[in-house]
Amino acid sequence: VQASDFDAVFYPGGHGPLYDLTDNVASLTLLKEFHAAAKPIGAVCHGVAALVKATTKNNEPIVAGLELTGFTDSEEAAVGATDIVPYSVEQDLQKAGGIFRSADDWADFAIRDGLLVTGQNPGSSDSTARLLLEALKD
Repeated sequence: VQASDFDAVFYPGGHGPLYDLTDNVASLTLLKEFHAAAKPIGAVCHGVAALVKATTKNNEPIVAGLELTGFTDSEEAAVGATDIVPYSVEQDLQKAGGIFRSADDWADFAIRDGLLVTGQNPGSSDSTARLLLEALKD
């Protein structure tokens, strides 16, 4: 997959991204290329795991200084998964310099900060997709 072939990239949720995307070289390369090309990047729920180690062409975290959201620690606890997930997306995005925001558990909550669009949980999928479409139009 080449970034030049697409106008935006979107990472859906589910626990899989925690295991499959955080260190995936192809995904990290794609995100670096999208960022360098100033193309929108979107993720919802656990899909934000793809952003945890994503960097710019200068090897700075893509999320540094940006407001974003994703599956919260309290939502992880509510589904009984705190002790089985490899890490907290909320905490690791903050460690990468992201400004993590959230609404009440299970609320529809999405954020757009420039070309980065993120949604908190599965119920935020529609609003996240709509913000990504707005970013594409801009």
